[in-house]
Amino acid sequence: MRITATLIALFAASPALAASGPFFSLGNTNFVVLIAFLLFIALLLYLKVPGQLGGMLDKRAEGIKSELDEARSLREEAQSLLASYERKHKEVQDQADRIVQHAKSEAATAAERAKSDIKVSIQRRLQAAEEQIASAETNAVNEVRNRAVAVAVAAAKDVMAKQMTAQQANALIDESIETVDKKLH
Repeated sequence: MRITATLIALFAASPALAASGPFFSLGNTNFVVLIAFLLFIALLLYLKVPGQLGGMLDKRAEGIKSELDEARSLREEAQSLLASYERKHKEVQDQADRIVQHAKSEAATAAERAKSDIKVSIQRRLQAAEEQIASAETNAVNEVRNRAVAVAVAAAKDVMAKQMTAQQANALIDESIETVDKKLH
């Protein structure tokens, strides 16, 4: 199989072997192609195409390098921003937790204060009610006494009026006048 491939390659390459005669002749196509190629290379060198290509490649390399540096700096900036935001997020979360704890403690304190205020208020109301009851009791006792005195005076008046004669009443009046006269002078 290798032999057939080699034979096919030889017969296919036979037009390249068409040049005959001396190599350094313009009739030899291989020589003409070689000269044209060398002139083309010389023209490229004369026009400084390799230098320009090198310069363009250097510029492209510098552009890529600057883009990579910029990308690197942007990445570092993004990482620092991310770290900063993560720190801020943590600080805000801590602050929110502290606010919630403070609010809970304030609520508990306010609840305790409200309980104690309610107890004090209930005690004051009970005391005021007891004072009102005692005052009402005192007023009732005084009113009962006053009525008892009024009833006793009325009863005594009736009894005295029935038992006392006119002479006894006049003597009692005279005696009262003398007692008042003695006390006033």
